[in-house]
Amino acid sequence: MSLMNYWLLTLTFLSVNLDFFFMLLFLLKRYSRGAVILGYVLGVTVLMTLSFAIGKTLALLVPEWTLGVLGVLPLYMALRQDNDSDQPRTQTSAVASVFLTYLSVCAGCNLSIFLPVLAGETLAHFGVTLVYIALLAVAVVLVINLIGRLPQVAAMMKAHGETLMRVCYAAVGLWVFWDSGLISHLLALV
Repeated sequence: MSLMNYWLLTLTFLSVNLDFFFMLLFLLKRYSRGAVILGYVLGVTVLMTLSFAIGKTLALLVPEWTLGVLGVLPLYMALRQDNDSDQPRTQTSAVASVFLTYLSVCAGCNLSIFLPVLAGETLAHFGVTLVYIALLAVAVVLVINLIGRLPQVAAMMKAHGETLMRVCYAAVGLWVFWDSGLISHLLALV
């Protein structure tokens, strides 16, 4: 996997989970760090695996360049009006609570963003990707746990988080157009 792909994976993961980072601040105050890490990694793993499986199914049915059209999904996420007022359910298990909260808040975004990014991956690369993203998820929880009490961070995310997330989504969508070969295919038609 190339350096660009790791950059894209990191950008994609951070942008698609940006709004959940706020939830992590609250979840870390409520549950143990270990329970939050486990629930978060389980949620990320489930959604990434679904994205990969759906992408592979589509890749069997249509040429790779047509999968570039899926780049519209991240662009849509960048441009749509957000209405994320979902309230997490209360669960008896801390891990289950974090897992279900993550799924309820992030399922749609993760599937629509990661599906086009993972569509062209081989199974071996997906395995490496899954390990990389799981480690990134653990690192995110640890970092958020460390900076969770800094008021400057909360103020910056509140003021600019939405805009940063939208810019990242747009960049991912444009990268999918390019990486899939859609742009070169369309230019060849002209």
